[in-house]
Amino acid sequence: MNFSSSNQDHDPPLAPGLYLVATPIGNLEDITLRALRVLRSVDRIACEDTRQTQKLLNHFAISTSTVSYHLHNEGSRAEELVEQLRQGARIAIVSDAGTPGISDPGHELVTAAIAAGVAIYPIPGANAATSALIASGLSTEQFLFHGFLPSKEGQRRTALEQLTRDEVTHIFYEAPHRIVATLADLETVFGASQPVVIARELTKLHEEFLRGSVGEIRTQLAARASVRGEIVLLFSPVRQTSAPSARSIASEVAALMQSESLSEKDALKRIARERGIGKSEAYRELQREQNRLR
Repeated sequence: MNFSSSNQDHDPPLAPGLYLVATPIGNLEDITLRALRVLRSVDRIACEDTRQTQKLLNHFAISTSTVSYHLHNEGSRAEELVEQLRQGARIAIVSDAGTPGISDPGHELVTAAIAAGVAIYPIPGANAATSALIASGLSTEQFLFHGFLPSKEGQRRTALEQLTRDEVTHIFYEAPHRIVATLADLETVFGASQPVVIARELTKLHEEFLRGSVGEIRTQLAARASVRGEIVLLFSPVRQTSAPSARSIASEVAALMQSESLSEKDALKRIARERGIGKSEAYRELQREQNRLR
């Protein structure tokens, strides 16, 4: 392969290096002019799915050759691509949609290329997390992007319980077949009144924003025959501003178990968070109260 010739004579020559090219997340009009020039001019494009990327390339009449680069061949393919980059190649990497390396393959190749002394060029563009954030109505001053939550219920609840309660907006990607279960876990951890935002099918024909309490949104989605499309979940934990409860922990646990059908364990976790104490401390106090009643 000749790594020095441009694919299009009318395009300015690109410097050798690795180009991280963001692609549309749904609407093809979101491709940038710079991204199109880079994709035309590089020697090869590494794709999460060559078939998906080929649709984009065909739409814009781009004939650059492609090679697969996904989670299952990331290690071996990275070695191959870095060797080409050492020889002066210009290689672009793209995911199926959005920005490579953000909950998609790319990071391993970037770190390997940096270690090899290869220049890295980010080509900005569409990203579902930031697109959802700016339209969510939630604070954009501080935010944390977490990618996908664990698929298993127990691990997912643990991840939610460990989130910071500071004034920050949390952003997650979630699969449509898991969103109702995830909202149920979020409701258990933060309470049914916790505000959330769901951004679904961003930039596409059926783009949708749902804003409301987690209890309301969970009920609304659960009533649908199915939930489809890529989903971004956002929320900022509601800070407890009321004075500490004068009620006993035992009575609060009983009330939550009755009103929200929580287990004793989940009710105790909720109370510990609301009182700003550790779970162990809350459990010891519960035991003391129960012993006094015996």
